[in-house]
Amino acid sequence: MKFEDIYQFFEDPPPIYLNKELAVCYVLSVLLQQDSYGTELIQRLTHQYPHYRLSDTVLYGALKFLEDENAIDGYWKKVEGRGRPRRMYRLNPDWRLQAEELAEFWKTYMGDPVRPTTAQSPAYSAPRG
Repeated sequence: MKFEDIYQFFEDPPPIYLNKELAVCYVLSVLLQQDSYGTELIQRLTHQYPHYRLSDTVLYGALKFLEDENAIDGYWKKVEGRGRPRRMYRLNPDWRLQAEELAEFWKTYMGDPVRPTTAQSPAYSAPRG
């Protein structure tokens, strides 16, 4: 490693990949607004949050979880100019309140650039010297 590597890291940081918990909250935040499909969810995240990424594996794991919990419904939609139908997802209306709560977690997480750590908690005192 060189000092130039450190400067380069902070000038152009690598993307942060969402975990399944964040992906679930993100998907619900989108589906509260409109129906969507996998590729669109990934592209939308990349566009709205350029430093974040969502892998196919994590996304489809989150979608499967939400379908298994009956929070969302999947359906096939024929798209003009596309050979096969597209798998779309929509929020189950019975889940609206819980989806709004989980979507709020997403918004709070993304709106807070500083995450609390042990060093930043009130119980921690930095050594004085």
